[in-house]
This record gives sequence, structure tokens and C-alpha cells, in this order.
Amino acid sequence: MATFLYKLGRLAFRRRHFVALIWVALLTLAGVGAASAPPAGNTSFSIPGTEAQKAFDLLEERFPGMSADGATARVVFKAPKGEKMTDADNKAAVRKTVKELRSGSEVVSVADPYTAHAVGKDGSVAYASVKYKVSGMELEDSSRDALKEAGQHARDAGLTVEIGGDALSATPETGSSEVIGIAIAAVVLVITFGSLLAAGLPLLTAIIGVGIGVSSITALASTLDLGSTTSTLATMIGLAVGIDYALFIVSRYRAELAEGREREEAAGRAVGTAGSAVVFAGLTVVIALVGLSVVNIPMLTKMGVAAAGTVAIAVLIALTMIPALLGYAGRKVKPTGQKSKLLGGGRTPKNPDRPNMGTRWASFVVRRPVAVLLLGVLGLGAAALPASSLELGLPDDGSQPVSTTQRRAYDLLSDGFGPGFNGPLMVVVDAKGSADPKAAFTKVGDEIKGLKDVVTVTPATPNKAGDTATITVVPKSKPSSATTEDLVHAIRDKGADIASETDSTLLVTGSTAMNIDVSQKLNDALLPYLALVVGLAFLLLIVVFRSVLVPLKAALGFLLSVLAALGAVVAVFQWGWLSGLMNVEETGPVMSMMPIFMVGVVFGLAMDYEVFLVTRMREAYVHGEKPSQAVVTGFKHGARVVTAAAVIMIAVFSGFIGSSESMVKMIGFGLAIAVFFDAFIVRMAIVPAVLALLGKRAWWLPKWLDRALPNVDVEGEGLRTHAGLGEEKELVRV
Repeated sequence: MATFLYKLGRLAFRRRHFVALIWVALLTLAGVGAASAPPAGNTSFSIPGTEAQKAFDLLEERFPGMSADGATARVVFKAPKGEKMTDADNKAAVRKTVKELRSGSEVVSVADPYTAHAVGKDGSVAYASVKYKVSGMELEDSSRDALKEAGQHARDAGLTVEIGGDALSATPETGSSEVIGIAIAAVVLVITFGSLLAAGLPLLTAIIGVGIGVSSITALASTLDLGSTTSTLATMIGLAVGIDYALFIVSRYRAELAEGREREEAAGRAVGTAGSAVVFAGLTVVIALVGLSVVNIPMLTKMGVAAAGTVAIAVLIALTMIPALLGYAGRKVKPTGQKSKLLGGGRTPKNPDRPNMGTRWASFVVRRPVAVLLLGVLGLGAAALPASSLELGLPDDGSQPVSTTQRRAYDLLSDGFGPGFNGPLMVVVDAKGSADPKAAFTKVGDEIKGLKDVVTVTPATPNKAGDTATITVVPKSKPSSATTEDLVHAIRDKGADIASETDSTLLVTGSTAMNIDVSQKLNDALLPYLALVVGLAFLLLIVVFRSVLVPLKAALGFLLSVLAALGAVVAVFQWGWLSGLMNVEETGPVMSMMPIFMVGVVFGLAMDYEVFLVTRMREAYVHGEKPSQAVVTGFKHGARVVTAAAVIMIAVFSGFIGSSESMVKMIGFGLAIAVFFDAFIVRMAIVPAVLALLGKRAWWLPKWLDRALPNVDVEGEGLRTHAGLGEEKELVRV
């Protein structure tokens, strides 16, 4: 592989006009496709195989036009102090609002509070329920705007009006976070390379790669039912790996220049060596993202595949466009150790032979491997302890900041009707096979009334055929509580007994039950997903490093860093530690998607650092250095680049911590702390300590396996014997 990529790098360097033209043409084509494609709403949301989804599908069949999984909203009204919602003026204002709400094109129904008995016991709070034809993720922005504006007449009349429900759910804006991340990345790259031009190359290629990927997603959004959440993940991951991969190759190019090679030769060798690491690092990210399909949530699968496509584009750009741009840059990109004139270049270094910080740190670790290993493992183990009390769930309006209308509506309903009112359960009774459907409906209602944590059970509402009915159950506890989850399971357990007695089927659905089912589905998929991703990557790394112990160490180190990151997330978002600093207004269960999302994203980035850092060690070892010296050499050439890449990623992810959305805030914090743990503790401390202790055993591979595995030559050994490369080179002035 190294020889092939070496030739590709030299070809791209020589034919830079052609390479640049191809990528500009692809970017233009994707942009035109995105601009001319029909607009697409947010992707549809379904969870195949869950009971809540089966109930929704049954309702669509038995209650045509009901839009069972359509978005809902509750417009909550509160009377001024000393007044009641039943006063004539307040009634008139509310009914005017209800009339406005009914005029929406996507609205199915609006329940008048005074005919639907939706006025609180003390008369101070009332609400109007709004039902839409499509889900909250598919709702048009115009419908959301009309919902927000509908209560203005009631506000003018002196009423407090707040709006809750999933109809207001929208993809959080992250543009400012991306700008902050790019700005910090630029500063780090300038410090790393000592050159504005060299620093600009990774940013330019990453932006082009993300532009092609996101534009392609936009162009195909309507055809493939891709939503804005898909492009958000693709942007985040594509920007991250795009900068990383280009950074690795530009850094290796400058190192080759420092050894006296001509620029075309340096570009070829950079792509042949660092480019090989980029290919396999990219493959691990693609495996992690495509592996999300094992969860069997269509939206998550589409997000993973689209992001994987963007990563593949980032790899191709790094291998071809970077050497082409280096050809355009010429002598303006300096060898390692030299800075541009603008940043202080031209001065003679005081101690040119002084070991860099990476060399000094690696030498220390090699001398004290046991102490460093124990300190790193114990530190991460302590950080991981809170993960033992991890509670998973999906956020609701109760986890929103108190400044939002959703949270204020949630609190008003809790005060006026009880906390469980914010998460009613819908029980669907399928009595098509029953001899007496009405008796079955009554039996279900009576059984549910006898359960704990139940406040209200409404009478059954049958369909026209009379063979299916819905029953609304209001719990005592809030939707995200463990008590409500227990109630859902208790109702489902009762369903088994009722089925045998009445020949009917009982299903529990609604947003609360759907959240519980999604959490359970994600929990069940975590171990298979982890086994798939880590297993495939383990096999891939065996091919890369031609070792059994190095990939095993990489996988175990990753698991340790993810557990530590989950522990930190639990401490902050569930226990409330440092919640003021992080501006966490409401603690509660950790988002159920967090563990599997962290495994997928962090695993890919962690393997980037592992492959780039350890391939330099492997390269030094294959070229004759002792194992301990190979560790130091790997750090000499790779530590600065890996540190810069990690700092950039931490900065990008940390930008999301400032979001008002608790879910986005949690993802930003979790990914940032995970990259910190993995890059600076696992890869920079535990990895060299383990390799120092193992010595030659680290590179052991059974002979039968060595013969069976393909020789991909990531370390570039084949370049030494390539025609014309084994001769004594002449140092050239660069």
C-alpha cells in the first residue's frame, strides 16, 4: 500500500492542476445539486420492533386520519392573580386563540379547554391540545411559527401563555459553534506549523470535503428522506477528521523536507507513510459509523452512513488534494523546525539539537513505565466510578432551560394538574378477535385503575368498527422518572393476563412510552454494537501493526477512556457536580443515545491517534531501532501533531457546551472530555508505558497468522526497496 500511495502522492503533486480541477468540479456539482434539489423536511422518525411503534402502526390502520404519531402541542393559559380561567373575558381570549390554531394547514384538531374539561381544579390554569398530521420532526416551520404567534391575543388580554409539546422540537442551530471550532483550529495549526500557509491547508481541504459531503446530503435529502440532523453529524465528524488527516500528511511532508528530500519526493513519502495511517484510521471511523445500523433505528442508520461517506471524502482529499496544494505552495511550506518570516522565521534556533517535548516525555515514560501506567489507569478508573450509577432516558420539556416556553408550560401543567400530566400514556386495545370488545375495553380500564402511580384513566374511545379503542392513562410521576417507566412495564405485564381472558391485545404508546422503548432498544444494541465495532477494528489493526497485543491494548484503552467519559457525564448531568459552571439547570437521566453515540464517534477519533502515533513507532522498530527507542522516536515525530489534533477536536466539541439544548450540551461535553481522556491519558501515557513494558513482545505475531495476513506496509518499508529509492540520496536545499 505504501508504494501505491507514494506513487499517488507524487502524481498528485505533479498533476496538481488536474487534481485541483477535479475537486473543484465535484464541489461545484454537489453545490448545484443541493441548490436545485427539492426542499426536504426533517427525516421521518420510526422505531421498528418496539411496542410503541406497533401501537402507532395499528392506530394508523384502525383509526384512519387520526395521525397517531403526529406532533402534539399544549397551549397553556394561566389567569392573572385573583382571576380564574372561567371568567368571561378570559374565556373569550382563549377561544379566539383556539380558533386561530384550527386554521393551520397541518392541524388535525384543537381541543377547546372548556369542552374538554382541561381546566385545573383551582381554575387558574387551562390548556388547549393541538394535534398535527405529521410528526414533530416533519412539521413545517410555518406551522411552528403560527403556533408561537397564536397566543398573542390571550397575552394582550393579560393571560400568561406558554407552549409545550414536541411540535416545537427543532434541530438546534450550531453554526456559531462550528465557527468557534474552526477559529481555534486555525490558531492551533499556526502554532503547530509556524506558518500561516501550512496551517491553512488542513482547514481548506477539510472545508472543501465537508462542503462536498453536506451538499451531496442536501441534494439527496428528498430522495433518501435525509434530514438536517444527518448533515449536522456529517459536518461535525467530517470537519474533525478532515483537519486531522490533512494535519498528519502536512506534518509528515515537513518532516521529510527537514531530512533534505526534494519536494515532490517528500510529498510522495508523506502520502506513502502518513497516508497509509490515514487510510486505516479512516476505515475505523467508517466501521464505527456504518455500524450504527445494528441499532435498527432508520434515522440513526442514515446519519451514520452519511457521516461515513463524508469521512471517505476526507480521506480521498487528504491523499490527493493535500499533495496537489503542497505543489502550489512550493517553498512557502517550510521544513519541520522552520517558521515563516511573518512568525519569526529566519532566526537561528538557540539549541537546534535539543530534544522536543514529545521526546522528553516519552523518555520519562520509558524510564518509569509502571508508575505512569498505574497512575493513568487509576485516574481513569476513578473518573469512571460514577458510571456505575448511570441512569438512561430521553429528555423531555422538563429538562429544558427555565427560560424556554416549553419548560414554563411544563411547570404550569405540573402545578395545575400534577407532574404525570406532562407524560400521559396511550393504551391501545385491539379486540378484533374478542367475542365482546366492549367488555374487553372495560376490563382493561378497570385493571389499569388498580395499579400504583395512576392518577386518571379515561373511558375507552373505540373506532368506528368498534374493534379497537384507546385509553389515556395519567401517571402520578413525571415522564422521565423511573416510577413512570415501572408503570409502563406494569401495564404491559397486565396485558398478558388480559389477552388470555378477553382474546384482546394491549399495547402502550405515546411519547413517554416511545422514549422508554427507544432507551431500551439503545441499551440492548450497545453490547452488539461495541462487539462489532471493536471486533472489526481489532482485526483491521492486526493487519496494520502486524501484532496481537498492540490492537488489544488499543481496544482496552479506548474502553477505559469511554467509561471515564461516561463517569464524567454522570457526575455533571445526573449528579449535578459543576452544574453551575456548565450551566446545567436541570439534572436527570443521561440521554439514552449518549453511550452508543460516544462509542461510535470517540472510537473513530481515538483510533486516528492510535494509528498515527503507533505507526511511527512501528516504522522505527521495523527500520532497526530497539523497542524502547522506537517509542521515543514515535513521540518525537508524532506527539506534537496528535496533541494539536486532540486540542482542535476538544475545542470543536466544547463549543457545543454553550448550547441551550441540554442534549447538545451533553453531547459536546461528553465528546470533549472523552477525547481529552483518550488522547492525553491513554495514547500519551498508557500506550507508551505498556509498549515499554512489553518490549519486543508488543510486536509479536504468530507465524501462521503472519503468513496469512496481507502485507499492507503501513510503515513504508517498501519505499526503501522501491526502484530508485534505495540509492544514496543527495541532500537538496529546501
